[in-house]
Amino acid sequence: MKSSNTWLAPLVLTAALFAAPAHAGRACDQQPLSVQTIIQGMALAQRTSDALDAEFARSSARVVVLGRAGQDLRQYQLRYSHLGWAYKTAEGPWRVLHKLNTCGAATGALYRQGLGEFFLDDLWRYEAVWAVPVPALQAPLYAVLTDAQRSTRLNTRAYSLVSYPWSTRYQQSNQWALETLASAAEPGITSREQAQAWLKFKDYQPSVLRIGALTRLGARASSANVAFDDHPNEKRFADRIETVTVDSVLAWLARTGLTAAPQTLLP
Repeated sequence: MKSSNTWLAPLVLTAALFAAPAHAGRACDQQPLSVQTIIQGMALAQRTSDALDAEFARSSARVVVLGRAGQDLRQYQLRYSHLGWAYKTAEGPWRVLHKLNTCGAATGALYRQGLGEFFLDDLWRYEAVWAVPVPALQAPLYAVLTDAQRSTRLNTRAYSLVSYPWSTRYQQSNQWALETLASAAEPGITSREQAQAWLKFKDYQPSVLRIGALTRLGARASSANVAFDDHPNEKRFADRIETVTVDSVLAWLARTGLTAAPQTLLP
């Protein structure tokens, strides 16, 4: 990537024409991206690439957990909405492996994208956050992320934005990223049940969203990608919806010493 913004202009029209309708962590309004949105997203991608390259030069870290603020989640006291795993390719550029949900559908799939595509979205804030896994996790994570079979082993197509962390009925984007970390940290993990058991053992604490019954009913009726039937009745009927969030993952990773403290690129 070049250091100036002059490279952005030839990419703007192409990006607008070929942007895929797959999203996670932001509202799906199906509106085409504006030129200004594309320029801002690509500029954030450039800044992120420069920062990650500087980290690589300093520590040789080839893998980071990378998040974005695609949706306004302040009512739930959350800052970020979506994360994936970024890794430095042998050719030099960084790639991101993450799970996306097709708008309005009840399924999700994994995507390998460049930083430009990762941030090519109508973001709530043009801000990036990342954390560097400890050296002992760098090689195992890189091996999983760059292996087509191992990286998809724990993916479940059935998707819910608020999937319960200790169930395998659905799986949202942040949950896939967290369970994939477990499979890399513990090579014997080959199933989601095992990954979740490891996360419980490591004391991962999901976020608790306060979502009332009327809101739940409305969301379930209008959105195929929202389901609550995997949550325990005693928690659901108490309006306690536990799910995997970027904020909870970053806090847990830092608390357990699995990564360094999160770093941010502010607007």
